[in-house]
Amino acid sequence: MTVRAVRGAVQLDRDEAGHTDERVSELLTAILERNALTAEDLTSVWFAATPDLRSDFPAAAARRPGIVDVPLICAQEMDVTGAMPRVVRVPAHVETAPAKAGISHVHLGAAAALREDVAQ
Repeated sequence: MTVRAVRGAVQLDRDEAGHTDERVSELLTAILERNALTAEDLTSVWFAATPDLRSDFPAAAARRPGIVDVPLICAQEMDVTGAMPRVVRVPAHVETAPAKAGISHVHLGAAAALREDVAQ
């Protein structure tokens, strides 16, 4: 198996802990499902949130779809003027057989505009 990175992003409607948990969990579940992966295939996951998200750690939402024995870390995105607000971005490192071209990157909702070249 080779370690690959799967990109993902989701824009939240509001900065509330329950909503963050729901949307980030949805993103992680979609990353796993669209790439035929399980939590066992994950090596590590990084979460980068825009500075306007302060209500909860996005990594806490990883426990919902069963990601329990995987290193997780949260970071803050740069505060760039004009950037899309309330976004959580993810590079998930996975052990998988497909080549880079076979990876399905997941950008949900309005976040699809961030990477129209790779969003599924």
